[in-house]
Amino acid sequence: MKISIIIPCLNAAETIGVQLEALANQQWSQPWEVIIADNGSTDNTASIVEQYQTRIPNLRIVDASDRKGASHARNIGAKAAQGESLLFIDADDEVAPGWLAAMGEALAKNDFVTGHNDYNKLSDTWVVKCYQLENGTGIMENTYYLPFAGSGNLGIKRAIHEKIGGFDEALYQSEDVDYCWRAYYVGTKLHYVPDAIAYIRLRGNLASIYRRSWAVGEGVILVYKKHRPLGMPQMVSWKTFLKTSFTLTIQILLLQIRDKESLAKWLMSLAWRGGQLWGCIKYQYLPI
Repeated sequence: MKISIIIPCLNAAETIGVQLEALANQQWSQPWEVIIADNGSTDNTASIVEQYQTRIPNLRIVDASDRKGASHARNIGAKAAQGESLLFIDADDEVAPGWLAAMGEALAKNDFVTGHNDYNKLSDTWVVKCYQLENGTGIMENTYYLPFAGSGNLGIKRAIHEKIGGFDEALYQSEDVDYCWRAYYVGTKLHYVPDAIAYIRLRGNLASIYRRSWAVGEGVILVYKKHRPLGMPQMVSWKTFLKTSFTLTIQILLLQIRDKESLAKWLMSLAWRGGQLWGCIKYQYLPI
């Protein structure tokens, strides 16, 4: 087996059919398999997957319900995989035609790869704009530390995955960032494959956008605590919280929140910093 595609899922009945349909239409000359790592679904996710077992070669479900979290599900899927290389995608997204062949060919030459993420197909326009993702993403560079990519379109040689110990199951947010950085620490460079396109689904209402931003803000503090001793620069200080509070207050006073998009951006900033502040308290990090 050359490639194992691993999909963590939890109650994904509303979306997983779209992803499986896209996989059923993929063509590649080498042997490949699809592993659904079920993190404890209580809906009809399993029955939907079973409907595709006659259309997708080597499609199977593995039980990953003993511990919650996408990191755990991915690791369970990787342990069950038979492929020389692992491809990680998500149950609520959709890979484009030619994705598998592009990633497979890239992994024949490189140890660690990511494709291009397009957010326009599966997400509302106003949501894409508020995240400023109209042009999509590939490798995230020039951020606060090392390059990284999302786990919804990521490929790696099995040997590297095992060398770094898989995904950190203590992390429930930004675990893909941590994963990429740990691969970098062992000398594995992340390569961009622009032809391997995945359509990524963003959360489509204000409440879910707020919750997501808060969770990511909280989780990034734990990632920071882990990587700060390894060279990650100072990310959060008490000045950043004061600056954000001042900026958000001024935006309200100047009536800059005029529509749904601007409200979403304001809520994202509020939740991001609020989550970070709570993360500092929860994980006992003093932002000096």
